[in-house]
This record gives sequence, structure tokens and C-alpha cells, in this order.
Amino acid sequence: MKTVKKGVVLAALLVLSVLICYPIWFAVTGAFSSQWELEENLSPLFSIGQEMAAWPLLPEAPTLRSLVEVLLDSPGFFSMFWNSVAISAGILLGQLLVDIPAAWALARLPIPGKKAILTAYIVLMLMPFQVMMFPQYLVLDDLHLLDTLWAVILPAVFSTFPVFMLHRFFQAIPQEIIEAARLDGAGEGRIFLWIGLPLGAPGVLSVAILTFLDSWNLIEQPMTYLKTKSLWPLSLFLPEITLPDMGMGFAAALLMLIPALLLFWNCQEYLERGIALSGGKE
Repeated sequence: MKTVKKGVVLAALLVLSVLICYPIWFAVTGAFSSQWELEENLSPLFSIGQEMAAWPLLPEAPTLRSLVEVLLDSPGFFSMFWNSVAISAGILLGQLLVDIPAAWALARLPIPGKKAILTAYIVLMLMPFQVMMFPQYLVLDDLHLLDTLWAVILPAVFSTFPVFMLHRFFQAIPQEIIEAARLDGAGEGRIFLWIGLPLGAPGVLSVAILTFLDSWNLIEQPMTYLKTKSLWPLSLFLPEITLPDMGMGFAAALLMLIPALLLFWNCQEYLERGIALSGGKE
């Protein structure tokens, strides 16, 4: 009976893995497909007829033309790529400088009304972007930051999710260690730098990875705050693609996917450890 249950669970996990990985395979095969093949398979999606779109498991006529066009003949792609790098790096650096001290203060310093502040953080964290979009737009307009990369970076720097997640890590540090450091004469700053940061490193790394993945794939914020196309990130390159450019669209999607996959592949252990610690400690 246990063997049957184990087989069912493994089969279900296998099916789920295939479903999750299929979009990646879709992007990979599309990037190496010929333009005529893409138009033939996907044209029903752009027509009014009742025909169904088709997608072969492997390209019938594999080619590197789409990748070459994106890498060599599309200067707009590289402009958007570096805009994405600037936005992601700005958000990541800003969150590390702002959210780590804020989380430590809420976890370890005697701040009046900490519970109310944390409750407000949770409420703000649960609000979708559409709720905060108009107030943020008015503030950014008043600061004359609209249509600049700062309009995307600054609101994300003060995101509540990193503070909420890091707060749990810092709160899990044994109080005895901190008290011992205070008895040795260490101030709050030294305790934060030499005890809080090293012991909270798994949480910091987890937040950094999730922040990069989130900022790399931003769509709504750039579409709302950036009107000049030269400032658009790479995530807005794909909505501009039409059927005649579908090969370039798949190639761009694959190239955009590579940094996120490399980061996840190399940092998966730290991410899993950080998420496990945040959920397993109080």
C-alpha cells in the first residue's frame, strides 16, 4: 500500500514538474524555430477563425537567426537590458540599505508601537499594486520623478515584504547572544553589524534573490510610470512583439530568462535554507 501511495505521489509530482517546466521549453524551442514555422503554428491566435494553435515538441527547422537578430540587429534590446539591470540593481541596493536596518530595529530595539507597525506592514504587503498606484503616482509627480528610472526604483526600495521577512530572521536570534554582547560593552550598532548580519545572512540572501527576481520581471510599474520608450526595461520588450516578429520575441524571452535561471541555479540552496528558517523559527 505504501509503495502504491509513493508511486502516485511521484507520478503527480512528475506531472506537476512537466507542467511547470513546459513554458520554459516553449520559450527555448520558440527561440530556435524558424519564423515561417512560428507563423504557421501560432497564426490561429491572431485570427478570428476557430482553428487551434499547434506547437511541436521540437522545431522542424532549427535556426539561430532569431537569436542573432536580437543580439546583433536590435539596439533597443540592449538599451532595455541595461535599463533592467539599473532598475534591479537600484532596487536591490536600496532595499538592503533601508529594509535590513528597519527589520533589525523592529525585531530587537524597544520601539513603541512595534506591533501596530508590523500590522501596518502586513496590511500594506497584502495590497496589490493597483491599490497603491494612484497615490504613488501623485507623490512621484509632485517630486518630478515620473518618467525616470527613479519612479520605478524608489517605491520598490520601501517595499514591506523584505522587512516582514527579515524581521522573522532577526527575531529568531537567541537573546542570550545579544545580552552577552551588551555585557561585553558592544553598542547597538556593533551588535547589528557583528551579530545580526552574520546570523541573519540566510534571510538577507533569500530576500536579495527574491528581490532581484521580482524587480527583473516588473511590468506594471514601468508601464505606469515610464512614458519614454528609451527608459523601458526588458520586460516591456515582449508586449511590443507582433506575429511577424514572433521569432525575436521568443529569443528575447529566452535571453531574459537566462539571468534569473542562473541566479536561481547557483543560489537555490541559500533560498531554500532562508525560506525554511523563516517558516520554522519564531
